[in-house]
Amino acid sequence: MKVGTDGVLLGAWVGVHPTDHRILDVGTGTGVIALMMAQRAPEAQIVGVDIDDVTEAHENAANSSWATRLAFEQCPIQEFVSAQPFDLIVSNPPFFVDSLTCPDDGRTIARHAVSLPFEELCSAVMRLLTPEGHFAVVLPIIEAERFLNVSKGRLVPIRRTEVRTTPRRAPKRVLLEFMRVDSVGSKKQLACSELIIGTGRHEEYTPEYRALTRDFYLKF
Repeated sequence: MKVGTDGVLLGAWVGVHPTDHRILDVGTGTGVIALMMAQRAPEAQIVGVDIDDVTEAHENAANSSWATRLAFEQCPIQEFVSAQPFDLIVSNPPFFVDSLTCPDDGRTIARHAVSLPFEELCSAVMRLLTPEGHFAVVLPIIEAERFLNVSKGRLVPIRRTEVRTTPRRAPKRVLLEFMRVDSVGSKKQLACSELIIGTGRHEEYTPEYRALTRDFYLKF
């Protein structure tokens, strides 16, 4: 199973409530986040959707303890239809980071993937989320600000955690959790925090990162 740090961070960080009975993983890939949701929400039904092949996700789910509560569908989220909305939606969406360097001034331009523009991701969340539901996403710093601009007026951020790889490095990722504006209003107080993954020494992780992810990493 391919396991990326971004996905593990999101799956461990997002708030999972007792009322989250239906969970959707957008861009599920190998199903890592969906499996984490199944582990954290023992009574929930989890659906993973991806534009790419989901065979590995099916195989990983079949080899887990939660196979009966996991389902996967190969389908663009823009076309995905569900008979019931979801209480929680999570996404580690596709994006290109440092994909183009300008030779004139050296600036690096980040752009999100053409398969899932942020406007369409936001629209899908609004269409598939219950009125009181919540949505969580992990993005690079620049992309996070773009998503915040796109979602303004529809989704309001309630939690934000900036992630540093070491204490000396600038934040590279942002974990964001949202609710619908029409359910909480536009002035909902935002809870902000920071997470540092490593101490700066080789393969030495901070106590905070270990505490957050130890239920999912055998080495912790």
